Amino acid sequence: MRNTYLLFALLVSCFAIAQTSAVGIGTTNPQQKLHLGNGVGTLRVESLDKDNNPYNGGNLNPTGTYPLYVDSDGVLGLKLQTLYNSDGSDAIDNLTIPETNVTLVGADADGKVESTFKTYTITTTRACIIEVKYSVSFEVYEKNTLTKIRDAGARRISTYYTLDNGTRKYGQASRCYMNNNMNNPAPFLSTDVMAAVGPAYNSSTTYIQVPAGTHTLNFKAEISSNLPSLPTYVKLAVDTDSIFMRMY
Repeated sequence: MRNTYLLFALLVSCFAIAQTSAVGIGTTNPQQKLHLGNGVGTLRVESLDKDNNPYNGGNLNPTGTYPLYVDSDGVLGLKLQTLYNSDGSDAIDNLTIPETNVTLVGADADGKVESTFKTYTITTTRACIIEVKYSVSFEVYEKNTLTKIRDAGARRISTYYTLDNGTRKYGQASRCYMNNNMNNPAPFLSTDVMAAVGPAYNSSTTYIQVPAGTHTLNFKAEISSNLPSLPTYVKLAVDTDSIFMRMY
């Protein structure tokens, strides 16, 4: 009799699956091809656990959780597609890229100047989200002779990037440079405070949506001052700079 009941239950289950083309676990009314009822709990895939997948960091951080991704074929995994990773090396070299030196001349009409200092081309086969992280170093001078700034005027050094030569500015980061000399305006005394030394940094993390195709990311710097504009010379990428891009 017990076998009869089991056979009957199996037939009913198969009939339900045939009618709905769906499998329910913990539910008698599956709404998808595979439906886990709320009493079932979670789904476990051992090929993704810390002992079987090198991209699961659970052996280093047992309490951590890690994002799950799906590729264009519908395959689930923990691995992201990295488009570019400087990984501790210098992503931008001031000595080999003249565009990393930006000059704002005195009495400039609008008090600002823009320059593209690095360009990347990426190709995606599907619509996706691109994560972009960067850190760019710079030093600020009055002239390209590396004359230190001695006036008390402020300069703003902004960095960002554009997508496909568009006008929208992504990942904007800015620093304001200013001295506080004792005697202004000129002439300056030999004892006056000189400009600060050493590099400063602009850093940013952004996420942008892109359609399938080939795209251009132009990394730019904008140098500005109050009006009338003050002469300013900025050397970008003077230290170790980093850029990281990956696709979701």
